[in-house]
Amino acid sequence: MTERAGKQTTAGTDALTGGCLLLLVLVADAAAGFLVVLLLAVRGLGRMDAGAGQTAAGAPPTDWAPLLCFGALALAVGVTGVLLLRVGNRFTGAVQLVLCVVLAGHALGSWP
Repeated sequence: MTERAGKQTTAGTDALTGGCLLLLVLVADAAAGFLVVLLLAVRGLGRMDAGAGQTAAGAPPTDWAPLLCFGALALAVGVTGVLLLRVGNRFTGAVQLVLCVVLAGHALGSWP
C-alpha cells in the first residue's frame, strides 16, 4: 500500500470535522422535531375548531398524523444514527439509534 505523505490528518482537523458533523446532526434533528411538534399542534387546533360546530353523527375519522409524524422523525433520527456510526462516532450513533427505537415505539403506540 502506498501512503500519502502530504495528506496526514491531525487531531485538530478530525475534531473540527466531528464537531461540525455533530452540530449538523443536532440542527437536523431539532428541525425535524420542531416540524413534528408544529404539525401536531396545528392539527390539534384544527380538530378543536372543527369539533365545535359538529353534532354527534358518528365516530371521527382516523387521524394518521401522529403515526406518520413520529415515524418520519424516527426515520430521520435512525438515518443520522447510522451515518454517525459509519463515520466513527460510536457513542453518539448508538444514542441516536436508541432514540430512534424510542420514537418508533411511540409511533407504534399512537397506531389508530
